[in-house]
Order: sequence, then structure tokens, then C-alpha cells
Amino acid sequence: MDRLGALSAFMEAADAGGFTEASRRLGISPSAVSKAVIRLEERLRTRLFHRSTRSITLTPEGRLFLERCRRIAAEMEAAELDLAQIHEAPRGKLRFSLPSAGMPFMPMLAEFQKRYPEIELDIDCSDRLVDVIEEGFDAVLRTGDAADSRLMSRVIGGYRQVVVVSPDYLKRRAIPETPDDLKEHACIMYRQAATGKALRWPFRLGGKAIDFEPHAATITNLLEPQLVFARQGAGLACLPAFAVQDDLECGRLETVLDRYLEGITTFRLLWPSSRHLSPKVRVFVDFIAEHLPSKLQM
Repeated sequence: MDRLGALSAFMEAADAGGFTEASRRLGISPSAVSKAVIRLEERLRTRLFHRSTRSITLTPEGRLFLERCRRIAAEMEAAELDLAQIHEAPRGKLRFSLPSAGMPFMPMLAEFQKRYPEIELDIDCSDRLVDVIEEGFDAVLRTGDAADSRLMSRVIGGYRQVVVVSPDYLKRRAIPETPDDLKEHACIMYRQAATGKALRWPFRLGGKAIDFEPHAATITNLLEPQLVFARQGAGLACLPAFAVQDDLECGRLETVLDRYLEGITTFRLLWPSSRHLSPKVRVFVDFIAEHLPSKLQM
């Protein structure tokens, strides 16, 4: 504790440019400040200040030591804040953005809201590329790599894409055996928000991408319409496996061309980088990391 007091006296004297002003800030006598700094210099065997009758100035060693002391003080402040936040109840508005494919996760988010009733969830469900910082989001769920250095990132899990079709459709049309066969089928395509173009289906074989030109019978910018059209037998759709799990289990839909869909898409949770993570964001990140992976398993 004596060392911490000496460091505090040294930093105040350096900031104030004298022992008298430092003593006023610390609420002790000027001689106490001076003695604390002298003891510190003796322990370090280094002169920290050049002294005159009217002022003090830092030596080169003193400037170097002051930088280190400020980092120590900042770490202590951060530790105190972290401990204080442990006892603070998570509360306030939490803005969260996730892709339209994340609609099946809504029951999970409802469970989070029930567990933390003092957190107000403000959910943006869209496929546009949001600016997390500028738009004030506390967290976003997105696919792919994390490219923004202003954001923290945590991999939550991965999922497969599957091509699904209704049994009724297959009663009327031959089962496609290869991606090339899709030229003779009605495909329900997804329009990318960024480009306005239909998203190609991620067919691969032996690690090599397969290019094909589908017949787009329907194009939409949301997952739900694709799923409805597929259920109604209007064509084939390429969707995240977690979004069609119930349909596959009850036989409402079935998959085709599985051997050509070998890739895994990564889900990441991202939030603004900050030295102090607020309680509401901390519990949200931990909750999503605990519960979302089970929704992706298939």
C-alpha cells in the first residue's frame, strides 16, 4: 500500500508540476508528497524529477516511469470497474441484428428476454450489411469472416446448406441427380441485398466449386418465402439446414444433391470492441454462445 501511495504522489506531482498543488489534490501536506517521491526515488535508485525552488520537471527516466505508472493506474481502474459490474444487474436496451435466416432463433431470443426481463431487446432481422458502430448495435450475428478491426468476434458455430423439395414436387418431376439437372427444374432463388443478384448455390465436389446456371422460377430477398414456396411444391430451394429441420423430420420436405453440398458456413457474434464490456452485452454473448450451437446441429 505504501508503494501505491508513492506512485499516486508521483503521478499527481508530475501532472501538477509541483508538490504543493499535488498535496492539495491528494489532501495531504506538501512535505508528505515530497517525502513519498524521495522514498520512491531511493527505492528505484533513479532521480525522477529535476527540482528548483519554484518548480519540478520530469527527468527522462521520470517520463518513462510516468507512462508505466499511468498504465498501472488504468489497469487498477479497469479491475475495479469489472468487479463493480459483476454485481450490477444487466439492464437497458440491447440492439441486436441477425440475418433473415435467423428467424428460427426467435424462440431462443424470447427465452433470453424472459431470463433477463430488465433488458429490452431491439431486434433487426435483415440481410443488409449493417454498420455496427455507426448504427449503434450492441451485437450482430453474421456469417463469414470478421473484417472490422473495431469489433470483437466470437465464432458461435457452423451450419450446412441443403437443397430441399417437397414430395409432391418429386411426384411430378424427376429427382435431380447432378447440379446440371437443375436446368430442367424450377429453382427458388435468394436475391443478395448487397448486389441485387441471385445467390449461387454452393455446390462443390472434391473441394472444387461447381458452376451452374439454374432456372430461377422465383426470386426473393427473404428466407421465409423460399420455405413457403418449397413446401407448396413450387420448386427447389437451397436453405440453411437448421431452418428446415422440422420440415425434414416430419417429411414435409426432403433433400436432394447432398453429395454436392459439403461446405460449412460459419456464424459469428460480433460486438463493438471496448475495454469494459457492459453487463447486458456480456450475458447476451454468453447466452448466445451457450444456446445457439444446439440450434445448428443436424
